[in-house]
Amino acid sequence: PPRSTLFPYTTLFRSGEIFGILGPNGAGKTTTLEMMEALRPIDEGSVTINGIDVASDPYGVRAIIGVQPQAPGFQDKTKLSELLEMFAAAYGEKVDARKFLDDVQLGDKANSYVEQLSGGQKQRFSITAALVHSPKVFFLDEPTTGLDPQARRHLWELIENVRNRGISVILTTHYMDEAEVLCDRIAIMDQGKIIALDTPKNLVKQLLSRGFQKTERVQQANLEDVFIDLTGK
Repeated sequence: PPRSTLFPYTTLFRSGEIFGILGPNGAGKTTTLEMMEALRPIDEGSVTINGIDVASDPYGVRAIIGVQPQAPGFQDKTKLSELLEMFAAAYGEKVDARKFLDDVQLGDKANSYVEQLSGGQKQRFSITAALVHSPKVFFLDEPTTGLDPQARRHLWELIENVRNRGISVILTTHYMDEAEVLCDRIAIMDQGKIIALDTPKNLVKQLLSRGFQKTERVQQANLEDVFIDLTGK
């Protein structure tokens, strides 16, 4: 894979925003997140999160971040409430597991096992499990891959709620509509480097200013809207 050269920006993401990292497969998105999360060595440059240098104090960084990986794994045959209490205890915290589950519409699943959940429910549980210690920064790696449209929109609302609590959210995604809806700012990566960084609206304006044109088609709804209308609430 390409080297994931870290960026020449003094401030990549800010407090209380949703920051998206986009790029083709192999661009270095997941590698970059893992370096920022202190899960792999930083091969070039440096990262500071909330005043903590990731390379020199990885344990200090891990204490203030939450992480939802692409394929989270949980202990089998353990109730959701018990899992949340176990995760909180690992950080020296005590939590009201039922309240955490209610916040992600999983209160009625408190005595269920992860293996009994749907894909969307597993993602919602993974998010709340990563927030038991009230992190300052929350990393999500392609959080809605494989979910149906209704589950995707539920997860979007949950991610926005996390941001509204003052937590910085950094996510990767291959869905451009997701990035436009959720992200306050976006970085576009290619071959381990950031080639653009701005708000979604400004990036589109910059493209149009370079003379880009495409065939106009005004459509008030699409098939996803039909799906949500017929199956959602």
